[in-house]
Amino acid sequence: MTTMSPEPRLGFPLQAPKPQPGCARCADLARQRAEAQTVGDYSRVSDCNVRMRRHHQSRP
Repeated sequence: MTTMSPEPRLGFPLQAPKPQPGCARCADLARQRAEAQTVGDYSRVSDCNVRMRRHHQSRP
């Protein structure tokens, strides 16, 4: 029987990223995320969070 080795380690879920003040892209993603939360589309909420994190990493 094959098992995973070592055991996977799960951490706490990441906090939702905060939009950067004055950034139009962050504001748009935050708006999309809020709309998705309102209708219960948590997959889209997660997608918006990932996009915002990537956007933050790409900024100097």
